[in-house]
Amino acid sequence: MTAAPKIADVKDLTRIERIGAHSHIRGLGLDDSLEPRAISQGMVGQLQARRAAGVILSMIREGKIAGRAILIAGQPGTGKTAIAMGMAKALGEETPFTMLAASEIFSLEMSKTEALMQAFRRSIGVRIREEAEIIEGEVTEIVIDRPASGAGAKSGKLSLKTTDMETVYDLGVKMIESLQKEKVSAGDVITIDKATGKISKLGRSFARSRDFDAMGPQTRFVQCPEGELQKRKEVVHTVTLHEIDVINSRSQGFLALFAGDTGEIKPEVREQIDTKVAEWREEGKADLVPGVLFIDEVHMLDIECFSFLNRALESDTAPVVIMATNRGITTIRGTTYKSPHGVPLDLLDRALIIMTQPYVEKEIRQILNIRCEEEDIEMTEDAKELLTRIGVDTSLRYSIHMITAAALVAAKRKSPEVDVQDIRKVYTLFVDVKRSTQFLREYQQEYMFSEMQEDVQMAEA
Repeated sequence: MTAAPKIADVKDLTRIERIGAHSHIRGLGLDDSLEPRAISQGMVGQLQARRAAGVILSMIREGKIAGRAILIAGQPGTGKTAIAMGMAKALGEETPFTMLAASEIFSLEMSKTEALMQAFRRSIGVRIREEAEIIEGEVTEIVIDRPASGAGAKSGKLSLKTTDMETVYDLGVKMIESLQKEKVSAGDVITIDKATGKISKLGRSFARSRDFDAMGPQTRFVQCPEGELQKRKEVVHTVTLHEIDVINSRSQGFLALFAGDTGEIKPEVREQIDTKVAEWREEGKADLVPGVLFIDEVHMLDIECFSFLNRALESDTAPVVIMATNRGITTIRGTTYKSPHGVPLDLLDRALIIMTQPYVEKEIRQILNIRCEEEDIEMTEDAKELLTRIGVDTSLRYSIHMITAAALVAAKRKSPEVDVQDIRKVYTLFVDVKRSTQFLREYQQEYMFSEMQEDVQMAEA
C-alpha cells in the first residue's frame, strides 16, 4: 500500500514594509493657509518651525526661491529630519529631493567638491516637452489572417473609430504581436505612437459597459475619443541634470545610471549640457525645476566644502539647500575657529535659520501614540503613561526604541498588549545615556584608557 502523497504547505506571501524612524511622516501637517495643525500627517508640535517650513515650501512650488540656504537648528531629537522628510513628502514626486548625510562626502571615491556638485545636480530637474503623433480611437474590429499552411507571416486589419470618423488600418507582424501582448479586443480604447509603434490601452468604451462577460473588477471605462484619429500630443519627461551628465559622459549611456559607479564627470561635459539646456529653455522645449538638497549633520563638512557651497549657491541653476545640525558654538572642521553650529559666518549670513524646540510631555505622549499605531502595537494607557515619563526624564528617541522591545517581551508572555511590567523589564535591560554615564563615572577605573582621572587632576591643578 502506497502512502498518500504529501501536499506542500502553501504560504501567503505578504509585502514587507520596513518601519523606519520617520516612516510615519506623511507631510508637514499644514492647512491651506499654511497654519500648522496640532497633530496631522504624523507631525506633532514644532508649530513655529513647521509654519516657517510651509512658507519655504510654497515658494519652492511657485518657483520663486532657488539658490537659497535654510538651516534647521535644534537639540537632538527635536524633529529636524522629520521636518525635512515632511517637506519631501509634501513636494511630491515631480520636484527632485536629494537627501545626503555630510559624512558621506568623505567616504566616496571622488573629491569632496565633485560629490557635492553631483548632489547639487541631482536636485535640479529638467522638464522636457516634446510633441508626439498618435492614433487614438475605439477598436471596433480586429481581423487576423493566418496562413493555412501554418508557415508564413500573419496579416490583419484593425478598425478604429472616434465620434466623428472610422478608419481601417492594415496590420504587420510587429503590430499584431503588440496587440496580442496588450490583449486588445473590440471595445477597447487604445493609443498608438506613430514614431515607436507602442500601443497603450486606456480602458473599455462606455458603449461596452453592458458586456458583462468582458468585464472584471478592475475594468476602467472611458469615453469614445472625439475628433480625428490622428492627433498631436505633448509628452513631458522630467529628468535631473545629474542623469543627463551621466548619460553623456559614459560609453554605456543610460545603463551607467543602474551601475551606480558614475565616477567623476568632467567640467567640459557639464558646460556643454548647460548650454544645450539653455537652448531648450529659449526654444520653449524645456523648463528647469529647482529642487531641494537636504544635508543632514552639516557641521561634519569642512571649510573646503563650505567654501564650495558658498560659490555653488550663487549659480543660476542652484537648488534650495536645506541643512540640519544639532551643534551649538563649536569648531569649524578644518580650522581652529569656533562658530555657531560649526558653520562659517558667511554661509550663516546667507541662510534662513529655523529653530526647533524640545518637546513637552503632552507632545511626547502624542508622538508615542503615533509610533504605536505605525508599528501596529497595542499598549495599555498605564504603559503609555510610564513610557511618556521615561521619555521626559531621558529622551524621546530612547522611549521610541523601547516600544518594539517591550512588544517582544509582551509576546514572550503571550500577552496581546504591552503592559507596565513589560516597559519596566525593558528599562532594566537597556540603559539610557544618563544611567550609562553614571555607571562609567562609578567604574571608570576598571575601563582601559580612562581619561576621566586625568581630567579631574588637571581641573584640580
